[in-house]
Amino acid sequence: MSGQWWVYVLECADGSLYTGVARDIERRLAQHNGLIAGGPKYTRGRRPVVLRWQEAAPDRSSAQQREAQIKSFSRQQKLSLLGA
Repeated sequence: MSGQWWVYVLECADGSLYTGVARDIERRLAQHNGLIAGGPKYTRGRRPVVLRWQEAAPDRSSAQQREAQIKSFSRQQKLSLLGA
């Protein structure tokens, strides 16, 4: 689907969790791990990162709303979402 967006949660090497949105998760994961340019500062010092969870969203707005919701979760709520 060309218009599909993804909400995702990464687990960083230090155990922290990072939530983001992307159209191409594989490309974004490569950015987070420094394999290609464009990763955020947060994950630069916390590599490697591992994709732990993803959810499809129909558009960017929906993906960003879900991202904001997940970012407001406590760590325990996020771990429950991941099935941990």
